[in-house]
Amino acid sequence: MKAIEVENLVKKYGDFEAVKGISFDVKQGEIFAFLGPNGAGKTTTVHVLTTLLKPTSGRAIVAGHDVVREPMEVRRKIGIVFQDPSVDRELTAYENMLIHGRIYGVENLKEKIERLLKFVELWEFKDRPVKFFSGGMQRRLEIARSLLHEPEILFLDEPTIGLDPQTRAHIWDYIRAMKEEHNMTIFLTTHYMDEAEQLADRIAIMDHGKIIAEGTAEELKKLVGNDIIYLKLQAREELRCLKADFIKGCKMLPDGRIRLDVDNAAEALPRLFELAKESGVKILEVTYHRPTLNDVFLHLTGREIRDEGGEANVARMIMKARMRR
Repeated sequence: MKAIEVENLVKKYGDFEAVKGISFDVKQGEIFAFLGPNGAGKTTTVHVLTTLLKPTSGRAIVAGHDVVREPMEVRRKIGIVFQDPSVDRELTAYENMLIHGRIYGVENLKEKIERLLKFVELWEFKDRPVKFFSGGMQRRLEIARSLLHEPEILFLDEPTIGLDPQTRAHIWDYIRAMKEEHNMTIFLTTHYMDEAEQLADRIAIMDHGKIIAEGTAEELKKLVGNDIIYLKLQAREELRCLKADFIKGCKMLPDGRIRLDVDNAAEALPRLFELAKESGVKILEVTYHRPTLNDVFLHLTGREIRDEGGEANVARMIMKARMRR
């Protein structure tokens, strides 16, 4: 059964197209991740799916309801943790939970608040104002709050951004526990490759408003072969000399290194050194590893997943579009 169905979704701000006709499905009970750099269109897509934005065109069905025609029905079935903090910092953790629960008309509210605050290990801090919480504690409170009305689908927009590694690992544990205990569908956006690989059943890689690849982490890695070798040569122009049947792909990187795609690095390296010797090519440095999701992104786009000021660029374009209206 499909929890989310999206067909040819487009979102424009004036002349700027933030989401460019994407289509995908999310199965009930799976963790589905949008992976991509800042400014790729991930958050815009989430805002459409959670009824915060109306699409320019296309169709989106969430929990069996159309996001345009049935927004209230969608909102009753979903929970969301936004990229930016949304809890009231002047209230206590308990008060934040209480207000949210009353808005949704949650029954047995006090029992559920206690259970969820214990789940995210915040029960002992329930009477402390949120302004004294660390970033990780605020994130855990937001996750607990989003679960109060027992949503069918939980949207997590960059849930661990800015958190330290230990806190990120704890958040990952909560996400896994939510899926296991409640068979919950979780839609996750992230630009952290390890986060997508550790958590997601399936991953859609997004860039410049388009989905450029989709599948499990292992399926995506197969797009670039089994192993990758990085070389630093004495002269960049010597690249043309390194041609052989065991080299499946070859690309010059901006930092001057050469990336070679091979089936098996252990078998390819001795042959590579022999080839370099025969060709008179001097190898200064060599490293190799199994493909990562960053390698997949590099293979598909020619650059790495990193913050390139994309969000700021998108924000400026949106503001310009609104000013022209």
